[in-house]
Amino acid sequence: MDRKIEKRLMSIDKWARMDDPAFERDRRQCTLALISCAVVAVCVTIGVVMNLTTLYDENFDHMGLRTFCMFTVNSNILTGLSMLLCLPYTIDGLRRHNYHLPNWIVDLMFAAVTAVALTFLVSLFILSPVKGFVLIFTGSRFFLHGVCPILAIIAFCFFISGHYIRFREFLWALIPVLIYAVVYIVMVVVIGEERGGWNDFYGFATRMPLWISITAIMPITLLIAALLRHLHNRTCLRRKEESAGLYKEILKTREMRQVIDRMAQVRRLDYRDTEIVIPSRTIRHLVENNDTDMTVEEGCRRYLRVYMEKEEE
Repeated sequence: MDRKIEKRLMSIDKWARMDDPAFERDRRQCTLALISCAVVAVCVTIGVVMNLTTLYDENFDHMGLRTFCMFTVNSNILTGLSMLLCLPYTIDGLRRHNYHLPNWIVDLMFAAVTAVALTFLVSLFILSPVKGFVLIFTGSRFFLHGVCPILAIIAFCFFISGHYIRFREFLWALIPVLIYAVVYIVMVVVIGEERGGWNDFYGFATRMPLWISITAIMPITLLIAALLRHLHNRTCLRRKEESAGLYKEILKTREMRQVIDRMAQVRRLDYRDTEIVIPSRTIRHLVENNDTDMTVEEGCRRYLRVYMEKEEE
């Protein structure tokens, strides 16, 4: 590489890391999201594989392929898949310095984490008193009943918090539980074990009246979802406030248009980019949190214009 271009690349990259608050915050958030999602996905895989390869367990009937009958396994798989869907976006965020998860992935993860949180509570307060704490939280169940739900809750509430969950998205969290509840009732109560259905391995129909189980599970699920949404949104709002403070601080000594120009120059020099990505969220934060006459549209147009300019020889 030409020495002149190399020196300029280093100086501009240094400016970006020092003066572009969005760069460091996105990078840190991407890294934490990437690590937490990968760890949860690996733990889910370990737990499910252990169940599939254990053909017989004297304490549990549903091993091998029959493990997919259990809500524990299905909710963990859904959580693992939602975490895996995040990985390409975190990697792309680190590469392009513009981390953002689509809303539908966050909503899917919200529903999945609500389901595994319910699994954790049922395991801790219903299954453990019946079968024993050690039995419920050892072997594959150590991952599926304990490690995966706890790590998924931490990841969702504190590391994957770029999207504010609105109330209309809140009810999505109930869907996995509702679907499984219908399937469970049909297989256990309507069909029954004698006719090829499932035995009541959770005890929701035999250890207590079915109507109590039905009327208790959904309110508990609602409470879990409300708590997860509260923690997730609180982290999301706190990060936005911190970002706003950083933007205000950086613009005390810099004019808005200069900041956007520098941002475009820095990211244009990333030779790995094959497409132009306009950081509209960052520009919106800059405009909304500072005293400027620039509009978001003008900022985006300015960014694109500077990005497209040919590099000086």
